[in-house]
Order: sequence, then C-alpha cells, then structure tokens
Amino acid sequence: MEMTMVGLDGGATTGTHNKVNKYALACAIVGSIISIIFGYDTGVMSGAMIFIKEEMKINDVQVEVLAGILNLCALVGSLTAGRTSDIIGRRYTIVLASVIFMIGASLMGYGPNYAILMVGRCITGVGVGFALMIAPVYAAEISAPSSRGFLTSLPEFCISFGILTGYVSNYCFGKMGAKIGWRLMLGVAAIPSLFLALGVLRMPESPRWLVLQGRLKDAREVLSKVSNTEEEAVVRFRDIKLAAGVPEDCEQDVVKMHRKTHGEGVWKELLSPTVTVRWILAAAIGLHFFQHATGIEAVVLYSPRIFKKAGITSKDKLLLATVGVGVIKTSFILVATFLLDKVGRRRILFTSIAGMAVAHSMLGFGLTMVEDSNGGLPWALILSIISVYMYVALYSIGMAPVTWVYSTEIFPLKLRAQGLSIGVAVNRLMNAAISTSFISIYEAITIGGTFFMFAGISVIALIYFYFFLPETKGKSLEEIEKLFGPPLSREDDRARDDV
Repeated sequence: MEMTMVGLDGGATTGTHNKVNKYALACAIVGSIISIIFGYDTGVMSGAMIFIKEEMKINDVQVEVLAGILNLCALVGSLTAGRTSDIIGRRYTIVLASVIFMIGASLMGYGPNYAILMVGRCITGVGVGFALMIAPVYAAEISAPSSRGFLTSLPEFCISFGILTGYVSNYCFGKMGAKIGWRLMLGVAAIPSLFLALGVLRMPESPRWLVLQGRLKDAREVLSKVSNTEEEAVVRFRDIKLAAGVPEDCEQDVVKMHRKTHGEGVWKELLSPTVTVRWILAAAIGLHFFQHATGIEAVVLYSPRIFKKAGITSKDKLLLATVGVGVIKTSFILVATFLLDKVGRRRILFTSIAGMAVAHSMLGFGLTMVEDSNGGLPWALILSIISVYMYVALYSIGMAPVTWVYSTEIFPLKLRAQGLSIGVAVNRLMNAAISTSFISIYEAITIGGTFFMFAGISVIALIYFYFFLPETKGKSLEEIEKLFGPPLSREDDRARDDV
C-alpha cells in the first residue's frame, strides 16, 4: 500500500508525486524545441564563419561583429519578451519566437551579401531573446516542485543539442563548397521553425498565467493534466491562487482580477525593488553575468580557432574536433537534468565552477606552451583538446542548466517573466561582449593569457554564488520567495531601509 506523507509544498503528497508527469514532460519538450533552433544557429555559425569569411572576403572585425550582433539584438528581444508573454501568454510568445526565427533563418540562407546576412542575423537575434526567456518560464510554470529542475533544464539541454546539430551540419554541408554550403547551414533552420509554430498551438497555456488572467476553470483543467494526482492539482491550484491574490475559497470559473495582470507596473517594482526582490535580482543577474563571463561563448563559437591555435590545421579535422565539443556539451547537460532535483542546485553549481577554473588553467597552460614553441608540441595539443572537452563537460553539468533553472524559479509570479527578461538581457550582453571581443583580447594578451583570465573570473563567480544563492531544491515556486527574505510590503520594506 502506498504511503502518504507531507510534501515540500506544504500539502499532502504521495510517492507518485516524485514521478514526472508525462503530459507536463511532453509540453516542456515541445516548448523547448525553440531552444534547439537557437542552439543550432549558435553552433552552425562557428563553422559557417570560416566559409563566409572566405567567400565574402571580410576581416576579423567583421567576423566578430557578425558573431556578436545576434546577442545585441537579443537584448531587444529579451526586454520585450517578458511584457509580451504577460500580455498574450506563454504559448503564443513561443509561436511568435518561432516566426521570428523562420524569417531570420530565411534571410541568412539567402545571404547575397554581408548586409543582408547581418539583417537576417539581427532578426534571428530578436528571436533568440524571446526563446531564452519564454522556454524556461513555460517549463517552470507547468512543472511540479519535485520535477521542476528536470523540466526547466530541458531548454538548456535543447540548446546544447541544437549546437551539436549545428556542428554536424557544418561538417556535412562544409563538403558542398564555400558558396552553397554555409547558406544551407544557416537557411535550413527555417523548416523546424515553421513546424514548431504550428505544433505549439496544440499545447496548453501556463496555469499560472491563466490564474493571473482570472481564468480559474481553464487553470484547473491544465493543472489536472500536468499533475500526477487530483490531490496534487488541488494543492498547486491553491498555492497559485494565493500567490495571485485570489481568495482560497473562490470557486468561480472566471473572476475579475483587480490587480494588474498584463505586466503593468512590474518594471517599477523591479527598478525600485523591495529588499527581497533586490536579493532575487542580485542572484539572477549574477548567474547570467558569470555564465558568459567565464568564457563559454569563446569556446563554443571559436572552438575551430582554439583547436587551430593548439595545432590542428586541417579544416575537416577542425570541424570534426568541434563536433566533439557539441557531443560532450549535450551529453553532460542530459546527465545534469537528472541530478538537479536529487543533488540540489548549489552543490552541482559549486562543483561545476571549481572544475571550470581548473580546466581554463590547463587550457591556458597548453596554449601558451604551443604559442611559445617553435614547432608543434603533441602533448600540448592533447592537453588543450582534453582541457576544452573537460571545461565544456563541467560547464554543462552545472553552470549551464542551473543558471536557467534557478533564475526562472526564484522570481515571484507577477515578476517572473519580466524579471527573467532582465537576466536574459544581461546574459545576451555578456555573450555579445565575449563573442565580439575574444579575438581582440587574445591578440592583446595572448590566447593562453585569455583563458587564465577566464579561470580567475570563475573563482570570483564561485565566491559570489556562495553568498548569494540559497538552495531551492524541492520548494514550490510560491515558497521560494521566502528564501530571500520576508515577503514584506513595499511600505514596510522602505521603513526597514530607513532604520
């Protein structure tokens, strides 16, 4: 006979609650496909740039701009996506992101000249901003506390899988010649974007967004599908109503919400925050800042250059070694999805960051030895390749998924979409900073010195996370806010600040 016990969300639960609901899993997978398209675009550009530079005769500065402009445009997308998803809902925001991706990929695949290629890249960047915000928010809002780490990390797994398919595409289409190969690499992403836009329409809306709109009956129906038992659905529905300001005993199908429910006033609360929201912002912004400040974009986007600096000269071998980066990244994020709800966010993150610092130091040493030697150093080449793969593995098992899981789950319901959009904006800004400056930095301080710099930043990140990130494993979304301080009113909070 199955035992009943008190759940972490404050209600009764059963052993079946620890199982991932199949319907919620299916919804999270479909919603995360948008992340595959984004990841594909990131991965495929690393190889496509080799052929674009060769055909269009562009210089390194233009290559850096082409690589980084996507992330600058993603700033616009991310800052717009939060309010958009509060207005039209999470589901239709995924549809909008898919359409934007389709337009951008089509223009890049056409790419008759550098200007058109840049326009397509910019449009794709806006889609990236939407995708990075909406996929983890949707997954978090349909998942139960016991499986939220797993479901919310699926978008990051899909990004890595997309990067891997991009690397494979580089290797396959690269054999078709400089003129047609890179256009196929970039343009093929338009096809899955179209099918995703149609497929998402069959998904349910986020129950938390539905409650914010006063559509209680619709929210109950969705929760009954994404919960393992009716008892679990009742508990989750009660907690969501409480967070949205709906009386617990309200049994109406539709209620008129007196609070603003389309994101109005949220920016005011985020820019003039209470103490609790201030700590939440510090945690979320810190995660997104250090995710890219620790160098992942340099490795993912410029891995062919890194391997070339290490001693690999053949174009086929460069692209094949890069495929290895994608395989490892995808494999270890898949492992992480099963560990987050068992081991916890903090423990995995600390292990990941410490290992990244060691891997960066090893890579910096290997590349410095190759650069200082007159001839090739086989041992330094092997050390450099091992270090790259080691860094990607450690990043993927902790830093990559925890950033998105943690920053998605810590914001209160009303602030979640637009709060995460700030994190995504910082994420894209740092991504752009690294991708547009990596070549210039390593030319100034050597490529080995650059990775020693990333090692130092990783140590700083470890210290920051130790003080700012409490454990959230197993907590309901409605409970997590309490980890960052008492849920004071703005007036009480300001009074405490004045004391």
